[in-house]
Amino acid sequence: MEPVITQDVQTELDRHAKKPVYIHLETTNGAYASHFDETFFSSGAYIRNAQLEYEHGKITGSGPFRVGLKTAIGWVYAEGITHFEKDGTGRLLLAGHDFSGKLAVALQISETPFE
Repeated sequence: MEPVITQDVQTELDRHAKKPVYIHLETTNGAYASHFDETFFSSGAYIRNAQLEYEHGKITGSGPFRVGLKTAIGWVYAEGITHFEKDGTGRLLLAGHDFSGKLAVALQISETPFE
């Protein structure tokens, strides 16, 4: 993955708009390691292979970035995006890493289901 280049991400968001896509959206603030500090409140969210069609997507901010997908009935968004990649199968992979390099948020868009 490389640091976000907003125009490249926007181009990919536009390419996936107005067609059925599969979404992977995940957040974590350390849920996998909360057992090391009982006073730390961990939280997270995870959804994989949710199929939707978005009218348009938008990347905003000056970094870390927010990426939103406008659907017919509302929004899906991820905040804290720092890195991106268009992989060999055409999927858009977005990630946000914290100051220590750990994954905090991921938003991935694919025209085929994730395995």
